[in-house]
Amino acid sequence: MKVGTLIAVSAVLATAVACTSNKPPVPQAAGPVVEITIAHGTVTPTNATLTAKVNQPITLRVTSDADDELHVHSTPEHEFEVKPKADQEFSFSVGVPGSVAVELHHLDRTVATIQVQP
Repeated sequence: MKVGTLIAVSAVLATAVACTSNKPPVPQAAGPVVEITIAHGTVTPTNATLTAKVNQPITLRVTSDADDELHVHSTPEHEFEVKPKADQEFSFSVGVPGSVAVELHHLDRTVATIQVQP
């Protein structure tokens, strides 16, 4: 009887492992995307406001006609080098709730403020 019990327990465990290993991964919620255009010394948007969750991916899509730097004043801090070209994409996440400014260094403009929620 001990052998039969051992076989039954093994079968149950094998079934449980098979069931749990076939689950697809849970997708991470898509975060906000900011479309940024830098042309002839001006930037759009300026002073945009958006929200995100802690550790949620945030994407900046940039088309620019000049070099610049995007600074994300968050924890952790992020800096991205902007080149004079279309369709640049920068992604980051913020690990601490609060208000996060996204600024262009050379043009000295605030592109967006992100309210990061727990």
